[in-house]
Amino acid sequence: MQSSEDFKLPKTLRMVIMGPPGSGKGTQAPRIAEKFCACHLATGDMLRAAVASGSSLGREAKQIMDAGGLVSDEIMVNMIKDNLENNKECSNGFILDGFPRTVVQAQKLDEMLEAGNRGLDHAVELKIDDALLVARITGRLVHPASGRSYHRVFSPPKHNMKDDVTGEPLVQRSDDNADTLVKRLATYHKQTAPVAAYYKQRGILKQTDAAQSPTAVWNSLLAIFSGQA
Repeated sequence: MQSSEDFKLPKTLRMVIMGPPGSGKGTQAPRIAEKFCACHLATGDMLRAAVASGSSLGREAKQIMDAGGLVSDEIMVNMIKDNLENNKECSNGFILDGFPRTVVQAQKLDEMLEAGNRGLDHAVELKIDDALLVARITGRLVHPASGRSYHRVFSPPKHNMKDDVTGEPLVQRSDDNADTLVKRLATYHKQTAPVAAYYKQRGILKQTDAAQSPTAVWNSLLAIFSGQA
């Protein structure tokens, strides 16, 4: 088994991470961010932070969400741009998680990134069989305040139903049940297949088998970042 020291890694990293619910994005993305001292920009967290900050973009997004609408691609791309320009954590790069979800979003993102000479290095897709995902997800536990995730079987907390860091209670998300998941997976595949194809055409798509252990997935990711995969 290789350790992270065996890989010659670049000093910066600009990437998109894709994967269905339960594929391990929530485990791997923060770990990548920590390894590269880069920022992990998850769509939901970014929106919540912008709304909480009271910025003009945040106010605009809040107005749309309060009315039950979907935040436009332009607002999302501008939020990412704002983070890249003003968030010190993004100086060594970024991991985008949850965006883009469509080819049009991917194109708009590329235009913005390339205009600032910040083009993507990689688009990584975590691939896993749907049946395996159902088993994984229905045991998933989340710490709401931080987003840390655990699993009853694969990655249990040290103390039953309590977050390892704060000791606060963990919850099972209401959408983490098998019926809901099957619908979410169908939506994911329909949305993501064209985005993956777009990045493949651009020559930056890399896929890794997310059914492996988290350590094996991590080593696959390091091999991708070091140009060995």
